Amino acid sequence: MTLLIEFSSHFFPAAYALPSGTLSTTWDELLWAAVTIGRPSTYHVFRHGEASFHEAIFRLALIRMAVEQDPGGYLRRTDAFAALDPTEKGMVSYFLGMTVCKLFASRLLTAPWLLHLDVFRNALGATVLGRSRPDLVGEDLNGQWHAFESKGRSSVPSAADRAKAKLQAQRLVSVNGQGCSLHIGSFAFFRSDVLEFYWRDPEPDDVEAIRVPSPDEEWRYYYEPALSLALDAAALAKSPDRELADVQVIIHPEIQHLLVAGRWLSAKELATKQRAALVAEGYQPDGIWLSAGQSWRSRYRPRERS
Repeated sequence: MTLLIEFSSHFFPAAYALPSGTLSTTWDELLWAAVTIGRPSTYHVFRHGEASFHEAIFRLALIRMAVEQDPGGYLRRTDAFAALDPTEKGMVSYFLGMTVCKLFASRLLTAPWLLHLDVFRNALGATVLGRSRPDLVGEDLNGQWHAFESKGRSSVPSAADRAKAKLQAQRLVSVNGQGCSLHIGSFAFFRSDVLEFYWRDPEPDDVEAIRVPSPDEEWRYYYEPALSLALDAAALAKSPDRELADVQVIIHPEIQHLLVAGRWLSAKELATKQRAALVAEGYQPDGIWLSAGQSWRSRYRPRERS
C-alpha cells in the first residue's frame, strides 16, 4: 500500500518549483531513508561488523515504534510513541525528522546523498560546528550542495521553532569551496496524530559561517548500516523480532565490491555515474535496494487486558 505524507513548501526559488501537497511514497523508501542517513555514532569505529548491524536494526526499530499506516495510507503516531516521556519523544522525533527530510530531499530535490554535519567534526573541530548549526548536508544529482536543519516535533511547530531552524540552516555556506544552493529548515511533525512535513528555504546569511571540505571517507557513515544488513542476511533472518527482520537489503554487486574494500568515495562516485542504470534496475540512486515485508503494513493490535 502507498504511504501518504502531507507537506508544505515555502520560499524556495522558482527554479525548483516545489509545490505543497501530498507525497506518495512506500515503506521501502522510508526505511531506505532511515538506514542511509550518514551519521556517525558510537558504533562507527566498527567496519560493517556486528555493531553496525545492530545500529541498522535500531534505526528500523525507531521507525517501527513511532509510526504505522492507517487505512487511508497516512502515517499515524503509535500509542507507544505517544506514551513516551518528553525526553524519549525528543530523541525519536529527532531521528524521524532526519529520515523524512532525507526522503523529501531525494524525491523532490533529487538529492539522495545526505551526510550528518558531525562527520566533519575532526576536520572542523567542535568549536567551529557549535550547537546552533544545520544537521545535514546533501548533494543533488547535478552536483549542487544543500544545507538542511531537520527537526522533529510531536506537535505542530511554532513560528519561533521555524525561525530557529532557518537560522541554523543558514550557517553552512559551502562544501569544498562550492556555495550551498539551498539552506533548508524542515520539520516532521504530527497534527492530530498524523505525520506531516514542512520545509522552507530562507535567504543565506554568512554570519558564523561553516565551510566543510569535500566528503571522502565520510561516505562510510552513509553506507555502513545498509552494508551490514546486506552482508548479514542470515542474522537478519534469525532476528528475534519478526517485524524488524522483515526487510531485505541488496546492494548492487559493483558498488558492494567497492564498499567491502573500504573504497567509500569510489562507491559513491560509481553510483552517481551509473544512476540511470541503477534506477532502471530497481535500485535507489545510491545502489541500495530495500524491500519491506508485509508486516510493516500492519497496524499494531492492542493487547487484551487479563
